[in-house]
Amino acid sequence: MATLNQPHEQLQTLMQASQMSGSFSFSGLMSKEDEEMSQSALSTFKAKEEEIEKKKLEVKERVQAQLGRIEEETRRLASIQEELDALTDPMKKEVTLVRKKIDTVNKELKPLGHTCQKKEREYKEALDAFNEKNKEKVQLITRLMELVSESEKERMKKLEELSKSIETIQ
Repeated sequence: MATLNQPHEQLQTLMQASQMSGSFSFSGLMSKEDEEMSQSALSTFKAKEEEIEKKKLEVKERVQAQLGRIEEETRRLASIQEELDALTDPMKKEVTLVRKKIDTVNKELKPLGHTCQKKEREYKEALDAFNEKNKEKVQLITRLMELVSESEKERMKKLEELSKSIETIQ
């Protein structure tokens, strides 16, 4: 029974794969009419997708145009508001200019502050790495000194043995 279901399951898998890919042919397993229907459905789907994409672009362009007009109107209204404010208080215009300059400086300070923090972090990381390597260097120098000292001791011991053996020969 399991062997009879295997070809049926494979056929279902192939049909699902063809529905996903849209261009898969069953090499004779599907009728010509089924293939044409699949192709027709695929082309209809693609046409709908293109239509949706075209409408999406049109809406996007209209939104961009509206945003441009809104920005222009906002600037114009801000200019009118400044003129109104200047009429009521002559110093208010100067105050507004100074506030705008303060806002501008604050906007410039923000990235500089981030840059400083980033550089401080980088400095700390570099300093930590430097200290770690320096510590490793000290350990290696200490080990080298131990090895050199041990080597000298062994060489001195060997020299003494050779010296004794020469004395015994004489």
